[in-house]
Amino acid sequence: MGVLMSKKQQVEKVQKCNAVVSAFQAGIKDRPAPAKQADGEVEDGEGPAKPSANPDKNTQQAEQEETENSAGSSTFHQSSGPAKDECKVNQESWSRLRDGKGVEPEDLDKSHQLTPPAFVRPKRNADDDQPVEVELEKKEQPPSDEMCEVCEVWTADDLYPCRICTRMFHDGCLRELGYLRAEALQEMRDTAHTVTGWSCYYCDNLNLLLTEEEMYSLLETFKQCKIIPESCLVSDELLQYRHFASKQQFDKDLTDEQEEEVLAQFAALDPEKKGHIEWSDFLYFESMAVLRKFRSENSLVRLLTAKERNNARAVFLGLDLDKDGMITKAECRQAQQSWFHKLNKDSQSCNVSISHVGPICESSPASSGSERSKTEDSRPVTWADFLKESAIYILAARANSSAMHIRLPL
Repeated sequence: MGVLMSKKQQVEKVQKCNAVVSAFQAGIKDRPAPAKQADGEVEDGEGPAKPSANPDKNTQQAEQEETENSAGSSTFHQSSGPAKDECKVNQESWSRLRDGKGVEPEDLDKSHQLTPPAFVRPKRNADDDQPVEVELEKKEQPPSDEMCEVCEVWTADDLYPCRICTRMFHDGCLRELGYLRAEALQEMRDTAHTVTGWSCYYCDNLNLLLTEEEMYSLLETFKQCKIIPESCLVSDELLQYRHFASKQQFDKDLTDEQEEEVLAQFAALDPEKKGHIEWSDFLYFESMAVLRKFRSENSLVRLLTAKERNNARAVFLGLDLDKDGMITKAECRQAQQSWFHKLNKDSQSCNVSISHVGPICESSPASSGSERSKTEDSRPVTWADFLKESAIYILAARANSSAMHIRLPL
């Protein structure tokens, strides 16, 4: 049986050939100009060339010139090589933020031939803030892709699906891309085909939903606060970052209560009690804040995939026992908490501790029941309103991490 070559593999093969030809041409250009013709030689068209009077001397001179040229070229490359490498590494640290990947350049396995795909940030449409109609009774069950997103090869049971989108992946392709380390790969193998599911590197990174303008705003804040990209943050650094943001936005420092809320956020982002926040969780958390600040509820609904809308539909229908197309506000809050039960490994039910969802404040849906009026709890919520109010929670639940990224403005 022959081996199928995918389109990407054919393109990569052509690109490699082009690279070899380009390198060969560049090498020819770098060669020194040919030495002037000997006195005994004549130009083309004037007759046959006369033999050199001292062929041994010419041969030795040519060998000496070639040795000097090669030595000079080697010395130049040795001196310029480290400078170029250092400059490249420094540039990668900030430029990789554009793609939101929390991986150090030296952690990538560059010996493999697969390269990460180019990513273009989305642009907002004129109708993003307009209501979007999602039918309640019409189920959406999009089929998963048949081939691997990376190599475009079909291998049946060896493909792992994403629980958010329709993409499929080989574990070997993800390993060679350098996106997933050994632990993450094993977690994917264990959960991708289960009810819990697994989010691919596109869906696991909410930062990729930000536009160029939104990402620029976030990067400027990071630079002003002296946040080092792709590094972990301890509680003091998070407090300092929040103090600076409060100064910039409201021209005042955080109060004692707000500092306690920041520490509660830190605890929610550090569920394993490591004493620091992973860069990927911090970036996800801040990207959520940007979406909540600049996007309307209708715009957030447009970010949901067909699978996410179908899951929300199933939850709503499960709560709408009398089938009148309405649920209560209390049931809506219960559903918003339920999005995170799959990420809580210690929980065996859909109920999640409300303290894990975000900081407690008077306007938060996670406030205690004693602070909520019964009138608010019994307020009817339609399917359209349910989807708009739940969209931000559904997006927050995309991450594979057990950290809780949802919060409300301070």
